[in-house]
Amino acid sequence: MDLQILGFRGEISSVGETLNQINSIKKDGEIIQLLNADAVAGPRHIEHGVNQAFLAFERKENLANDLSVEICLRCSAQRQISRAFNLLGLKEGHMNLCAVLIDCDDYTYELSEMFTSDESVLNPDVDKLKEIYAIDDEELEIMDVEDILIDRISKLVVDY
Repeated sequence: MDLQILGFRGEISSVGETLNQINSIKKDGEIIQLLNADAVAGPRHIEHGVNQAFLAFERKENLANDLSVEICLRCSAQRQISRAFNLLGLKEGHMNLCAVLIDCDDYTYELSEMFTSDESVLNPDVDKLKEIYAIDDEELEIMDVEDILIDRISKLVVDY
């Protein structure tokens, strides 16, 4: 699996139109998943969620029928699709975006035509992440925020 994780800033005027634009540039077998970068704790967080999504499909323990949705579920450490989309999904207005490209050609140019490239949006904002994922200070004394989310993703498998 070839995985690229890119950061962007952009204005989403219509979630449906944005998804249609993304679908129009990718080829069969390629996955381009846009996530709310404000809810991303860093590249390892996304790598772990993507790996767990692929493993879930291999073990036939997937919670969603679509791999892109499974990636959103796993990265959000949620079992309910609506909650996962609420945390990591696209919303209309200005957004910090995490683009997850799997087995794709280089679409940096095409994505840069739609959004402004900005890798800094992938740097975790601990205060925002504490609020989004209900992380308490005691947890942060033991592990950093990225490890906490990786641990929660792993627990989805154990709790299955």
